[in-house]
Amino acid sequence: MKKLGLAIVASLFLFASCSSIGPVCATGNKLGSKVGESTATFLFGVLPMGESDAGIQAAARKGGITTISTVDMKTTIGIFTVKYTTIVTGE
Repeated sequence: MKKLGLAIVASLFLFASCSSIGPVCATGNKLGSKVGESTATFLFGVLPMGESDAGIQAAARKGGITTISTVDMKTTIGIFTVKYTTIVTGE
């Protein structure tokens, strides 16, 4: 029974991920109510998986933003994948 419990705890650590978010830039425009996100995921940090456009323009387009206020970048590191998400706010 102890081995099963240890295996479950070990597997939880195996599938854990780390995430950080930080500012990229800010403009003089007032903070808007719209938010757009674009994501790119890479296998082993190198091989792109699926949609791989994490650009500012793609995030603004998805959020319907024409005037950008702020840009943030979120990085999530998993066991086998790295995911970059660009977050744009504005009007």
